[in-house]
Amino acid sequence: MSAERFAALWESLSPVGKAGDDGGYVRHSWTDTDLVCREWFVEEALDRDLEVEIDRNGNLWAWWGEPEQGGAVVTGSHLDSVPHGGGYDGPLGVVSGLLAIDRLRERGVKPAKPVAVVVFTEEEGSRFGVPCLGSRLMTGAFDPAKALRLRDREGFHLAEAIGRAGLDPERLGPDPERLARIGAFVELHIEQGRALDHLDAPVGVASAIWPHGRYRFDFTGEGNHAGTTRMSDRHDPMLTLAATVLATDEVARMHGAHATVGRVDVAPNATNAIASRASAWLDARAADGETLQKLVDAIRQRAERRARLDGTQVAMATESLTGEVAFTGDVSRLAALELHAPVLPTGAGHDAGVLAGHVDTAMLFVRNPTGISHAPQESASHADCAAGVEKLTDLLGRLCQ
Repeated sequence: MSAERFAALWESLSPVGKAGDDGGYVRHSWTDTDLVCREWFVEEALDRDLEVEIDRNGNLWAWWGEPEQGGAVVTGSHLDSVPHGGGYDGPLGVVSGLLAIDRLRERGVKPAKPVAVVVFTEEEGSRFGVPCLGSRLMTGAFDPAKALRLRDREGFHLAEAIGRAGLDPERLGPDPERLARIGAFVELHIEQGRALDHLDAPVGVASAIWPHGRYRFDFTGEGNHAGTTRMSDRHDPMLTLAATVLATDEVARMHGAHATVGRVDVAPNATNAIASRASAWLDARAADGETLQKLVDAIRQRAERRARLDGTQVAMATESLTGEVAFTGDVSRLAALELHAPVLPTGAGHDAGVLAGHVDTAMLFVRNPTGISHAPQESASHADCAAGVEKLTDLLGRLCQ
C-alpha cells in the first residue's frame, strides 16, 4: 500500500465536517454532516461490491461474503467526532478497513470466513452523552429505553434523531444474532499519545484499555444580583464548581490517574447574576478499577466539603462506567506475535473495548507524532497510515483463512 493510494481515499472523506479556521471537525451522530459521512461509506462499499446493511441500532456493515455463515472477521471504527476534534479518531479505522479489503483481494486471498467493515454510531458520545452507544446497545450493555430518552444540547431526543434518519426507534436494543456472527474484531485507530513516536514505530498493538467513567456533578445555590449581594451573603455554586475542578487535578495527580472537567453548564449564565445552578462533567480514568473508584470518591468528597463551606448543595451521578479491558485473546496474541509491533496500553475508550467482552478482539494503533487527540492537531503521515493498512491486511488475512 503506497502513501499516495492511502491519501486518495482519505482525501475523499477528509473535507466533510471541517468547521471553522482551526482545522477541527464537527461530525456529531445523526446530523446532516454525519449522514454525508455515512453516505460516503455506503458508496465506497458498493464500489467494492460489498453488501451494505444497517442494523437495528444504526451501525453500518459492509460485507464481503455471507454474514449468515458465521465466524466473521470484522474490522472498522466510527465516523463521528468530538466538537472540533481531529480527523483521524475513528475515520482512520474505517478508511483502513476498506483499503485492507482491497489489499486482500490484490493478494488473491479467498476468505474461508465472511469479512466485514463496520461503522459504529455515536462512539464519542458527543451528541447524546454516552460513548460507544452503538456498540453498547448491540451488546446489551446499555438499556434501549434509557437510550431513547437521551437528549442532545438542543433538546432533541435520540428517538427523534434516528427516526428522522429512517430508523425505527422501537427496534433499538441488543442484537445477539448479529453478535454471534462475529468470530473476531480488529479495530485500527490513531494512537492517542506519543508512545509510538518515542519508539520510532509506525504501528503498535494494544494490550489493554484503562477503566474509565463519566460523571455529572450538579451544584445548586442561590441566584442573586452580582452588584448588590454582599460576598458574605452569597451561596454561589460556581465557587463550589471551581474548587471541584482544582481538586480534580490535584487528586488525579496524587493517584497517578487522569481526570478532566471539560464541560460545564451554568444558569442563568449572565454576567451580572450570581448563578443559581452549575453542572460539570467529569471524565476519570485510571490503570485499575480500584484506583478509579478511589479517585472518584475523593473528588466527590472534596466537592461535598467545599459545598458545606459555600452553603451550596452537590449531587453526583454516574453517566457511564467501563471496566478495564485486557486484550488477551487469540486475536490479540496473534497480532503481537505476527506483526512485530510494540505492545502498549491506552487510556482511551473504544468500541473494541465494548466488544471484547463478547468477541475475540484486538486493536492496532498508528503513530501520532504530535501525541494530540480530540483536537485539530491530531495527525498521522500518509506513509504511517499506509503501513497501518498493510499490518491490518496481514492480520485479517490470517484470521479469515
